[in-house]
Amino acid sequence: MTKALLLAICLLLLSPLARAQAGFAALNAQAMTAYTAKQYTESAKLYDQAFKAKDSKPTSTDLYNAACSWALAGDAKKAFAYLDRATMAGWDNPAHVKQDADLRGLHSDKRWAPMLQKLEATVAKTEANLNQPLKRELEGIYTTDQGVRSKVDSVRKKFGMKSPQWDALMAEMRTIDERNTKRVTEIIDQYGWPGKNLVGRMGSLTAFLVIQHADAPVQQKYLPMMREAAAKGELAKGNLALLEDRVLVRQGKPQIYGSQLRTNPDTQKMEFSPIEDEAHVDERRSAVGLEPIAVYAKRFGLDYAPPQK
Repeated sequence: MTKALLLAICLLLLSPLARAQAGFAALNAQAMTAYTAKQYTESAKLYDQAFKAKDSKPTSTDLYNAACSWALAGDAKKAFAYLDRATMAGWDNPAHVKQDADLRGLHSDKRWAPMLQKLEATVAKTEANLNQPLKRELEGIYTTDQGVRSKVDSVRKKFGMKSPQWDALMAEMRTIDERNTKRVTEIIDQYGWPGKNLVGRMGSLTAFLVIQHADAPVQQKYLPMMREAAAKGELAKGNLALLEDRVLVRQGKPQIYGSQLRTNPDTQKMEFSPIEDEAHVDERRSAVGLEPIAVYAKRFGLDYAPPQK
């Protein structure tokens, strides 16, 4: 999601009239900022405004995010309306919908099952020519990869990071990652990069996630192939950017896109790992479809602004 950095920050202080005159990108960014701050009703209303802007061109992800905000705000009707719009705009991740904590409040609604059926039928029709067995296998891998990570926040908040429960979760995650890495690398070695034309966007995303969570030698081995896949449109450029950063940081080098954070050993607080040419990081992020770094930082509870150009 590409946003205008300064406007995204300053809109927090603007009047309703100024907001009404703002463009789609700025309002969309502010909606995400409000969501991160758990101001769900505010976020939902900002998405509504963003989609009414004259320059509005929402993606399926934007529409899905609006559905999540409205669900968390307690308006099921609007949430389902946006889920329907997201489906029609090409949202193709039923597995994520089923396990997304933001939508749990909708599960008991009579509209939930028909919505899922429509989404799955639409995705199946769109992806009829893909390698279906391989696609289904990767969907299962996605569920295990994200399922264990969905437990992180609750375990950390309830038990802390020095608890037996935390250690058990990390051990479970390592076991799942090792198993998934073994299978996904077998798939890559057999088929080449499993891109959108072979297994769809979600299949390609799943392969990326598994490599992103693998150890350094695996990441370095498949990075050149992933660069080629991104150049051909078979892998999202934003996904590639995250792996580029992770590999650089592991090599002790400055990252390019500002996606990697670390714990400061002195303050024990989160901070960004060093960023090359930090003043222009948002230009590079925008070029690959990533949100402004200040909006990204909010997800980790950080107030951040790049240095002046």
